[in-house]
Amino acid sequence: MKLNDQKLRELGLAVIQVEAQAVANLAVQINDNFVTACKLLFSCKGRVVVIGMGKSGHIAGKIAATLASTGTPAFFVHPGEASHGDLGMVTPQDVVLALSNSGETGEVLTILPIIKRLGVPLIAITGNTESTLAKFATTYLNVSVEQEACPLGLAPTSSTTAALVMGDALAVSLLEARGFTRDDFALSHPGGSLGKRLLLRVSDIMHVGNSMPSVPESALISHALLEMTEKQLGMTAVVEADNRVIGIFTDGDLRRMLGKNLDIHSTPITEVMTPHCKVITADMLAAEAMQIMEQKKINALIVVDDQQCAIGALNMHDLIKAGIV
Repeated sequence: MKLNDQKLRELGLAVIQVEAQAVANLAVQINDNFVTACKLLFSCKGRVVVIGMGKSGHIAGKIAATLASTGTPAFFVHPGEASHGDLGMVTPQDVVLALSNSGETGEVLTILPIIKRLGVPLIAITGNTESTLAKFATTYLNVSVEQEACPLGLAPTSSTTAALVMGDALAVSLLEARGFTRDDFALSHPGGSLGKRLLLRVSDIMHVGNSMPSVPESALISHALLEMTEKQLGMTAVVEADNRVIGIFTDGDLRRMLGKNLDIHSTPITEVMTPHCKVITADMLAAEAMQIMEQKKINALIVVDDQQCAIGALNMHDLIKAGIV
C-alpha cells in the first residue's frame, strides 16, 4: 500500500476508537466479581503473585508493578518458569492473579492444580468466561472485547488494553481502600522526581557550618563581599551576636548598591542589606523552599531554628542539583 498521510491518520484514529470502545465496555464488568477480587487482594496477608504468558505476561508485569507501587505488595512470575521451580515463590498467604485472554493458555493451566493444592485464592482476568481458567478461579474478571484493533484480528491490542485497565482499576481501588497517601507513594519511589519532592527536606541539602555564609551586623560591605565570594551562594546572612538573623545581603542588593557610590570599606552592611528577610526551617520540604523562591522571586534562603538563629543556607542551584526543579 502506498503511504498516504490522510490514510495513516485514519488508521491511527480507528485503532484509538476501537480500543476506547473496549475500555468503555468494561464499565459493566465493575460488578460483584470485581468487589470480590478487591476484597481478596485487600485481605491478602502475603503478596499478590501476577502471572501471564506472552503479551498477557507483559501486561501482568505492568499490573504487578502498579500494585506494588500503590500499596499492594506484588510481583510477576513467568508461568513457564513457575512449573520449573519458580512456583516455590508462592506461599499459602498469597493471592494469585492470572491473566489469559483465552483462558486456555497451557503454561498457566499447568500450574493451576498446584495453586489449588496450596489453597491460594485465584483471580482470573480473562476474555473467556467459559474457559478452564475462569471456571477454576475463585473469581474472574471479564475483559472480553468485541474486536481487536488489529485488522487481522490476530495481534492482541484491544484485549491487552482492557486487561491493563482492569488491573489499574484494581490497583487504584485498593489504593483508596488502604488510605494510601502521596507520602506512601514517595517512599516506594525515592529515586523519582515525585519521591524527591515529597521526601527531600531542606536539612538534606542545606549548607551548614563553615560552608554557610554569615557576617555579623557590625561587618562592612567589603567583609560581606569576601564572605559571598568564598561561600559562592550569591548571598550572606547578617546576624546579631547571638546568631539571630536580622537580614540578608544578596547579589541583587549588590547591584542596587552600585549606583549609590558607597565606600565598601567604610559602609556597614546593615545600610544595604535586606532586613526582615524571608527565612525557612530545616524540616521544611525542599519543594516548599523552591515554591517560596519562585513566589518571592529570590534565589537563596537562610535556614533558621526556633530562635530565628541561622543554622544553614541554600540557593536555587542546590535545588536544581537535588533534582527538585
